[in-house]
This record gives sequence, C-alpha cells and structure tokens, in this order.
Amino acid sequence: LKSSPMKNPVIAIGLDSADPALVETWIAQGHLKNLQRLRQQGAYTTLTAPRAYLAEALWTTVWTGCSSQTTGHWTPLKYDPERYDIRITGAYDCAEYPPFYALGTDYRVAIFDVSQSPLVDRVNGVQILGWGASAAQVPSCSQPASLFQEMVDRHGANPALTEPWSELRDIAGLENMQRAMKTGMARRAAISRDLLKQEDWDLFITVFDEPHTAGHFLWHLSQPNHPLHKALAGKASGDLMLENFIAMDQAIGEILDAAPDNAYILTFAAHGMGAGVHDLPSMVFLPELMYRYNFPGKQGIPPGKLETRPGHPFKLYRRDWVRELWSYHYDPNPIRGFLRRELPTRFFKPLEKLFGAPPEFDLTSPDELNDLLGILSTQPGYWYRKLWPQMRAFALPSYSEGYIRINVQGRESSGIVLPSEYDAQCDELIQLLHRLKDGRTGKPMVDQVIRTRQSPMDSHPNSPDADLIVLWQEDYATDVVESPDLGRVGPVPYFWSGDHRPNGFLMLQGPGIAPNSSLPPGQVLDLAPTILKLMGARIPNHLEGNPLVEISALAH
Repeated sequence: LKSSPMKNPVIAIGLDSADPALVETWIAQGHLKNLQRLRQQGAYTTLTAPRAYLAEALWTTVWTGCSSQTTGHWTPLKYDPERYDIRITGAYDCAEYPPFYALGTDYRVAIFDVSQSPLVDRVNGVQILGWGASAAQVPSCSQPASLFQEMVDRHGANPALTEPWSELRDIAGLENMQRAMKTGMARRAAISRDLLKQEDWDLFITVFDEPHTAGHFLWHLSQPNHPLHKALAGKASGDLMLENFIAMDQAIGEILDAAPDNAYILTFAAHGMGAGVHDLPSMVFLPELMYRYNFPGKQGIPPGKLETRPGHPFKLYRRDWVRELWSYHYDPNPIRGFLRRELPTRFFKPLEKLFGAPPEFDLTSPDELNDLLGILSTQPGYWYRKLWPQMRAFALPSYSEGYIRINVQGRESSGIVLPSEYDAQCDELIQLLHRLKDGRTGKPMVDQVIRTRQSPMDSHPNSPDADLIVLWQEDYATDVVESPDLGRVGPVPYFWSGDHRPNGFLMLQGPGIAPNSSLPPGQVLDLAPTILKLMGARIPNHLEGNPLVEISALAH
C-alpha cells in the first residue's frame, strides 16, 4: 500500500531528554549541523511538561495525548497498601487510551523503538519496541513478530541496551558507554532508513534514547555546574556528552536523507536535562529522613563530615553505587561498620555473619534484595520497606520527585494515622520538608510540596499512590542535606550527575512551514494533536492538547 497523493507523510524523531539550552548552544557553535538546518528551514517552539512524575509517566503522556490524571498511570511502580509492597507494572497497557498512532486501516504507520508504549492493536503497519530504549518498560518485541530479529540480523543489536551502567568516576567505563551509544545511534539510523525505503509511510516515529542516558551519566564531564566537573572532566578523552549529541545529529541527517521530499519532519524533546538535583534527595535523603522521623534516635545512613569533598565516598573497586551506599549505612558494631566500609563486598560478606544478627530496626541490605529484578534493585528507599507498617509516613521509591505515603488507618492494612489526623500529619511533614537545607550552601532544598488528595480515603483509581509529592529545587546538585529536626544525611556518592527538567522543544519543517519561523509555546500534550493535524487525521475528543499549527495555513 502507498500513501494517498493528497497526504503529506509525517516523520517524527524524538530526542529523549535533549535539553533545549544545550541544543541551542551547540547549534550556535556549529556542532549540530543537521539540527541547525532543521531549525533554519522550519519553525521552532518550546514545550513544557508537568513537573510531577516527570520521568516516570512523560512518554505515556506523549503517546496517549492524556495526562496521568486521565490515564491513571503515574509510574511503572504500583504500591500495595495491603502488603506494604511495590509491584513493577511496566508500561501503561493503553487499553482505555491507546496511543494516538493507533489509527486503523486508513493510515500506514511505522513505530520504531519508542519508550513506555506496548504493542497495540489498530496500528496498520509495523511496530518494533525494546531495541535500544533504556527505559522502554516493555520487552523486546515487534509486530509482525519476526521483524525484530530480521532487523537485528540485518543491522545489528543496540549494544547500549545491554551495556552496564557505569559509575560517575569510572571514566573508562563511561567512555565505553559512549562508544556503545554511538554504535547504537548509527544502527538506529540504518534501521530507520531501511523502514523508510520499504514503504511511503503516512507516519514514521523513532526516538533517540541516547541523550537521556548521556544526560544522566555524562553531565558532570560536560557541564561545569556539577560539583564533580572540576575534578573529573579533564580525565576524559573529550566532552563525551557533546560527542554523543554530534553522533546523534549525524544519525538524524542519515534518516532525513531517506525522507520523502513532501514530508513534514518533527524533531522534538518532550523534556530536558540539568545537573542532578532529584536522584539523591528522592532516592536517599527522603527515605532516610522519614526513617528518622518515625524512629527518633535511629539512623540508617549516619551523618558524614562536611569537609569531605563531593563524591569522596566513592570506591571504584565496588563499581556498584547501591552497595557503595550500603557500605556507609549505620552499624552499631563499629568493627563491622568499619569492615563494611573498607572491604570490597566479596570479602566482607563471608565475615558479616560472624558479628551476629542485625539490630531490630536495621534496614534490608541489597544482598537480601538481590532476587529483585528491574528498577527496584537500585532503589535505596526499598531498604526501609519492612518497617513501613510501623511508620506514620514513608517514602515510596522514586527516580525523580519525592513521594510520601501516609500510613492511614482503614486504608493501609496496618494503618497508624487516623483519618481525622491526616491533614495535620500532612501539614507537619510539609513544614518539616520546607526546613531542609543543602548541607554545603545552606540554601532551601524544597521548592514545593503538592498534596494529591483532599481526603485520605479518596479511592479514585486514577489517583497517584503518593499523598505528598516533593518538588526539589533545580538550581544546584548536592550530596548532603541538613534538617534542623532530624540532622544531617550525607555526604553520599552521586548516583548520576544529570536528571530531568520539564522543558522541551519542537522543530517542524515541511510544506507551508516558513523558514526561521516560530510556533506558539506548547505543552507535551500538544504533540499528538499536532502530528494528527499534519496528517489530516481526526483528533479524538479525549486528547487534552491542541495542535500547534493551523492546517489551513499549510500547503498540501
């Protein structure tokens, strides 16, 4: 089948977490020639994403065109109030709100390696998922089923999909990671060209995941606003993150060379990146602070010395951030604590049992959780899980914002907080959070705390699990936090050096789009209706955004 001559095909290229400020800077410096060409030959606008659940649900919002309030999908982790446990759910199932590209028989569609979307019906074409996206939340698969392996046999697998995450101080490991991503981007371009040559698709979508991974792990080697930059940037062979974007730009150029002349080309980032300000506050500081709040005098991660320079606790022989962090957790036996900190895990583990059972309120070690798969294995907040039934409030695992759950009677199976005490409990925690300071600068750590429900017994299925969402400040990365109520947490080693920001962009080139023009500022919810408008397709009523272009102004 061929596209109707009355239609203009749409090629959408997502750049996961490509920060607009970086892209603009590197375009101006002449590093990203293909993005520069797209910028000059078409229209440009900024996009904003919701700050709450920014990392966990954003791509679901992009593909469905619906907010989390509508889909009920907030995160791939689901809390069970009966068992006080977390279940990994993966991607939104799209049963009620399918992705906008499920257009039925009237349109031919090719979907290649998008995140947070499963195989769905009513896609008249091909779907290849889980080829290289690090946060795909779906298994490697395709429709038709044989297509995935055919493309791997023809062009190769993505080595970055299985390349282990490297530690921020392991420069050689980071350089290997970058080489794997460069190979993956070249192969992504080859597969995309292959698909584009097979047929004149009405819609083709692929997403480069590499700027996402590069932002998390290479930010400190590229950008001077991270505390590790001065000590480590000079040890790398070059600016690895810039090299990543240059390789991506070259791959984009190869895809564009295979695009039909009459196509609309959308290049977009649904969100951006900045210095890492969410990882340690949400993954480490908040769970520890809730532990201390509930068990006065107890410490899971004891305070360190402020004169310790950022990143100091990192021991490269471990090459495992989770176990490195665990080595610094509090131990009432000073000899056992010293050996845990100083010995590699493989040497300490056989000796640990010689010191007797851990204390009653001790945390669950990573080794006890080693049978867990997926993202829970890197969540220090899960160390506290067996104590949640005894806590008035506790932190749910998170990679972005902080999530607090109140242990409410009648809602949780072993609830402690009376429903009549819920408001006062929330208010007390909000005040405590706003008193948190960065341990190195004294600046406030919390920008905003969002209450997600008016009543603790609100059981609407679309509500998030968290009762409080903590939005951290986004100006500086820190490795230590001070609480006048609960004391110091840290310094601790950084997990990653960059994380997400709610700012993105859209570049649009094609028939009727004026060169060097601007579109009105938009939201990520506007991406789906914009693409459908360019295709001349019907925009479903449940989509919450609006097209950023007027079809009457375009030449078809």
